[in-house]
Amino acid sequence: MKNRKNLCAFFLLTAVACTAFVTVVLAHCDTMKGPIIPEAKASLEKGDITPILKWIKPECETEVKAAFSLAVKVRGKSPEAKELADKYFFETLIRLHRAGEGAPYTGLKDTPPEQIVLLADEALASGSADEMIKKMQSHLAAAIGEKFHKALQASKNKDKSVESGREYVEAYVQYMHYVEGIHTALMSTGSRHSEGTEGGTEHGEQAEHKD
Repeated sequence: MKNRKNLCAFFLLTAVACTAFVTVVLAHCDTMKGPIIPEAKASLEKGDITPILKWIKPECETEVKAAFSLAVKVRGKSPEAKELADKYFFETLIRLHRAGEGAPYTGLKDTPPEQIVLLADEALASGSADEMIKKMQSHLAAAIGEKFHKALQASKNKDKSVESGREYVEAYVQYMHYVEGIHTALMSTGSRHSEGTEGGTEHGEQAEHKD
């Protein structure tokens, strides 16, 4: 029973972490230090576009290949031409990659990646997600606890005045929306684990016996 509860908590925290940082991750791809630009630079140096075609949808290949060919042809003329040609190709590549994600292109950025993005990349590089999951769980547990205690404290004075009541309502809404967001993230994963938490302990235990 205890293991089951721990497992449910693990998937709950992991699911909401993925949803909470999805905007950050999407934006990460349009930075100079993101995963795409370094590969694009290497491809330009080698004159081989193949390694970066994975970042775009098949229907965008023609446009990307044309931009790549033009950049390779021009970049050897001078340092200035190289800088302009590379930037032109990077912008084309990122624009089409973002379009494939259903996200708008707002230009290349030189901002450092968010901490969660660095953790995600480090997890892939090390071959283990344990450290990343541990830190994300700790952060989410603290965030939930903070909102809960704020709402709880405010509830003790909610009927003393209109102002106190409004403070409680604000804390209550923030707390409930956060918890609802976690539940929505969990259920949107489509995993059998989320089905187990929704169906209750008995359902979850039955599901485990089917393995």
